[in-house]
Amino acid sequence: MYLNQANSLLAEPTGLLRVLPQGAIEQSNIELSLIIPTYQESQNIEKLIQRLTQLLDQAIPCRYELIVIDDDSPDQTWKVALNLSRHYPQLRVMRRQTQRGLSTAVIRGWQVAQGYILGVIDADLQHPPETLIELWENMNTGADLAVASRHVDQGGVSDWSLTRRFLSRGAQVLGLILLPGVLGRVSDPMSGYFMVRREAIAGRTLSPKGYKILIEVLGRGDIRFIAEAGYIFQERTEGASKVTWKQYIEYLQHLLTLRLTLFPLRRFLQFGMVGFSGLFVDLGIFYLLREQVGLGLTRSAILSTELAILNNFLWNDLWTFRDISRQQRGWQKRIKRFLKFNGVCLVGLILNVLLVNLLFNLLGINEYFAKLIAIAIVTAWNFWINLKLSWRVTDIGSH
Repeated sequence: MYLNQANSLLAEPTGLLRVLPQGAIEQSNIELSLIIPTYQESQNIEKLIQRLTQLLDQAIPCRYELIVIDDDSPDQTWKVALNLSRHYPQLRVMRRQTQRGLSTAVIRGWQVAQGYILGVIDADLQHPPETLIELWENMNTGADLAVASRHVDQGGVSDWSLTRRFLSRGAQVLGLILLPGVLGRVSDPMSGYFMVRREAIAGRTLSPKGYKILIEVLGRGDIRFIAEAGYIFQERTEGASKVTWKQYIEYLQHLLTLRLTLFPLRRFLQFGMVGFSGLFVDLGIFYLLREQVGLGLTRSAILSTELAILNNFLWNDLWTFRDISRQQRGWQKRIKRFLKFNGVCLVGLILNVLLVNLLFNLLGINEYFAKLIAIAIVTAWNFWINLKLSWRVTDIGSH
């Protein structure tokens, strides 16, 4: 079957990196749109298209499309792919002349795609096309995201050096430290081989950096059910690797950007304001118990601290985390939240004392400045642990 090449050459989208919902695109019978980002892959593209077509023609004949997004390669990969489109009617090509980068290429591809399942695969044949079928089956059983992973059963790398293995694992560990709630959801967050349901990312403005598009999808998408399929990462037979130190720097920038974006700043400020009010409650109660009631120092300090904690809990429950509290109604659940909050705050109190002593006695920092640093650290501690323990925002799908 031969097609007019002009019909297969796609215009490059502009504007925000935002994928349209299914209802906003022209209806078609396309179920899967697979994006193939390329740069200098003229030697591999024909073999890849041939293998993908053979597999998908059997699995979902006439219900898929392959979209090559080329960053205006000097070897004219886009032109090679465009010539192939005469023989592969499901193949479309975009030549990008204004932007660069794998992640943005993938999103621009998704923007012109028609399928309700969106996928991505590398063009260098290091991602075995056969794994697509397992990913597709996972999506058909209800997954929002299906990831090809090197770190599950039947997964691995073919012939990586010790240095490359160390850098890959090191990057993953760094991601888990900075974004445990995002990268910890999959075994291989560095994977660039996956499928995602369109509606899970539709309407969300994406802003990836570098090569790791999956991190952006996990961080900003509405991803609930995740499936994984093992694969063996293959070595290149044609072309040259494009991984450089620049990609590692972009990866770190991406992690930090997501960390700042996903940090619940409004809640944190509210939590800090409540904590500030608790300071006055603590001092006021302490004064009344000592001066008016005549209690001893220790009992006054304990009672005033406990009443301040109770004050802080009530305001946080009614204001800072109100949306979550409404999902966990009933006195039993409220008491359970208070006990957790109380425990976290008491641990924070101990941490405060230890930090002040460490900063003042060991590091020689001014005692008042040491106290200020300790308060800042403990406030962050109390907020983050309570966010994950006392008021579990993950229970209602919020960040």
